[in-house]
Amino acid sequence: MAIMKSEQIMSESSVSFEDAIQTAVTRFSKTVRGLASCHVNSMSTTIKNGKIDKYRVNMQMTFEVDAEPKKKKK
Repeated sequence: MAIMKSEQIMSESSVSFEDAIQTAVTRFSKTVRGLASCHVNSMSTTIKNGKIDKYRVNMQMTFEVDAEPKKKKK
């Protein structure tokens, strides 16, 4: 049986919400093995001079916890 863990993260992009999500998945995958899913909790933007400056996503990333190594018999 797999044990899963989740972490909440925030990512941003100057291009789009989709790019912010992909940036998070790509970056998170570099340091965590077994990434299984992500749930977007919220989306927001920052505004500069009356235009969208950054697209931000707050996400829950879920990944599998490594199994405990089997102990050697004596």
